[in-house]
Amino acid sequence: MIRPASDADHDRLSAIQSAALDHPWPGLLDVAIDGPPLVLVLDENGPIAYALAVPDHPVAYLAEFAVAPPAQGQGHGTRLMDGLLDTLRSEGFETLRLTARADEERVRSFYERFGFSVTDHLPDHYDDGDGVLMVLDL
Repeated sequence: MIRPASDADHDRLSAIQSAALDHPWPGLLDVAIDGPPLVLVLDENGPIAYALAVPDHPVAYLAEFAVAPPAQGQGHGTRLMDGLLDTLRSEGFETLRLTARADEERVRSFYERFGFSVTDHLPDHYDDGDGVLMVLDL
C-alpha cells in the first residue's frame, strides 16, 4: 500500500535513507515527514521504500527516492513511482524534476522508463561527479 508518511515512520525511513542512498540528507527527511514536502511510503508490513518530493506548484522536485536494499529489484520502486505520479497528477502538478548522477546508467534507465528525459548536464553537481537534470511532463 502507498500512503503518506507519518511521524511513526521516521526511524524506518531514516534507516532506508542511510542504507539506500549514497549521500543521505537526514535533515531533509526530518522536516519533510511533517510537510510541506510530500513523502509517500510503500508499506508492506512496514515501510520498505519512500519518495520525497518538494512542491513548487506546478512543478515538483523529487529530492529522494529510496528502496530498502533487501527489497530492491522486486518492482517496489515501480509501484512507488506509479503512486507518486498518480498523486502529483491528481494534485494538479504539471512537471516532475530530479537530478541523478550522470554515470549511474541503472538509475537513469529506471527514470527513463517512466518518460523522464535528460534536459541538462550538471558538471560537478555532486562532490565526486557530474549530474543530469531529468524532467517528466505530467
